[in-house]
Amino acid sequence: MSAVRTLMTGLVLGESPRWHDGRLWFCDWGAHEVVAVDLDGRSETVVRVPSFPFCIDWLPDGRLLIVAGSDRLLLRQEPDGSLVSHADLAGLCDRPWNEIVVAGSGNIYLNSIGFDMMAGEDPSPGILAVVTPDGSARQVADDVAFPNGMAVTQDGSTLILAESHASRLTAFDIEGDGGLSNRRVWADLDAAAPDGICLDDEGAVWYADVPNKRCVRVREGGKVLRTVDLDRGCFSCALGGADGRTLFMTAAQWHGPERAAEGTRTGQVLAMEAPSPGAHRP
Repeated sequence: MSAVRTLMTGLVLGESPRWHDGRLWFCDWGAHEVVAVDLDGRSETVVRVPSFPFCIDWLPDGRLLIVAGSDRLLLRQEPDGSLVSHADLAGLCDRPWNEIVVAGSGNIYLNSIGFDMMAGEDPSPGILAVVTPDGSARQVADDVAFPNGMAVTQDGSTLILAESHASRLTAFDIEGDGGLSNRRVWADLDAAAPDGICLDDEGAVWYADVPNKRCVRVREGGKVLRTVDLDRGCFSCALGGADGRTLFMTAAQWHGPERAAEGTRTGQVLAMEAPSPGAHRP
């Protein structure tokens, strides 16, 4: 197995990594920054986001989208660098919003975990929503157990969701109008807690796992292909690099939601060679 190398240190809590325009972009939740870093570790803060949590992806035309989770807003960065509202999500769910993935069709999939974890609320079911290119937003799935990372298959036919509190990856067919149907278990993951995910071109999913301090590659059905053990919680992962074969992982010490935003800088961006390149999206 390829060795894991450290690309960046000194982060608070890295999340939502995406390979874009020759660099890895990610969100440092604790520092409230969207950061871009190249393969030599040179980084810059692209934009500051006061929300917690927040996650990123891009529209097909290249404009950056930011889920401002605690503000219940989907933001869009304009060419002049300003942030404007792309969609108001509060009418769909008044609890914080979490992850995002943009399909090749331009449909934007988002999820809300259904409770305010940072405020200490008891868990309750979450939802998935779609924002279509005409700007309308609607719920497309409910009763999901802490929805987390999402990915869309290369042909745009399937959305795969990590359900952290159900220890599984769940798949949906994507309908022509952006709706989701044919919900099914893509992989049971035993005692795992899948967080961020990404797809490779062999159809396997990498999932990050915070409590088990690892990143795992699995096939549909749950067969484990590779496990990368770390010394701290793995929050998210992405495939990228010049040939798409670099697996990036964001990791940090996790001491519970009550201490998540305290600013302890144990966060890292790690990288290693993967057996297969990434298959967008993300």
